[in-house]
Amino acid sequence: MRIATLLVVLLLTFGAVGGVRAEVKFVAAEPAAHTFQMGALSLTALRDAQILVANDGKTFGLGVSPRAVGNVLRAAGAPPDQITLSVDTLLVRTGRRLVLIDTGLGPRYHGALPGSLKLVGVSPGDVTDVLITHPHPDHIGGLLDAQGRLAFPNAKIRMASPAWMWLKQKAAPAVIGTIAARIQTFEPGATVAPGIRSIALPGHTPGHSGYEIRSGRSRLIDIGDLAHSSIVSLVRPQWAIEFDNDPVRARQTRLRTLAALAGSHERVFAPHFPFPGVGHIVAAKQGFAWKPDPT
Repeated sequence: MRIATLLVVLLLTFGAVGGVRAEVKFVAAEPAAHTFQMGALSLTALRDAQILVANDGKTFGLGVSPRAVGNVLRAAGAPPDQITLSVDTLLVRTGRRLVLIDTGLGPRYHGALPGSLKLVGVSPGDVTDVLITHPHPDHIGGLLDAQGRLAFPNAKIRMASPAWMWLKQKAAPAVIGTIAARIQTFEPGATVAPGIRSIALPGHTPGHSGYEIRSGRSRLIDIGDLAHSSIVSLVRPQWAIEFDNDPVRARQTRLRTLAALAGSHERVFAPHFPFPGVGHIVAAKQGFAWKPDPT
């Protein structure tokens, strides 16, 4: 199987390779923040960037034709020649803790996360915990600032044990040396902060985790990269995507989890769905559909 595009970018970010495939483009975005309540908790979706992926049969819908992918996009009113993904993060205020889930692309790709945090009066030094769904660059690129220093100097960085082991094999030693002292690993299913529990979502990368946030009877799950496109990944969840490390297991996880979310009506944060990425997965005639919350 070809190396996943975002893994190539991960290596590029850490100085290991020299190019990025032309079919994937990173687009700067204006800072934006969307705050909403969930029980007693205040949550904020934060915009970082966008990723444009060509519909060329190399990324979405592996093994099916670009025409078939284009038909799905066209039916949803989207351009048939490319797939647009958001890159967003989630901030959770829980007690005295400020918990940031994922960190976006970072300064190399002009990520807007610092500006989005500023809109809600949060400075990087205020963040107490950074939870990582998985170590792809659009989720960990913002761990370091433009000078290669810790972007969130007072925060613990938490990720699943298999994710940390995998990252240590892929990243440059200087990067690992910078973040290692802040890393705290956990096993799937562990409670990682007050009201936040990790959920194993295997297949995308080793240790890929979602996070269930709970306040009283209210719940929300950050699905990480369970589903990338709010159109293609839901209408045809059985289609393979290049980004998945283990496509068979990822497909099983995607189908099972989307069905469970559609059945439970649990609120979802999807970091690659259109900003702010908060809403519900619903069953549809063909697969599933995205029902965003009113903004």
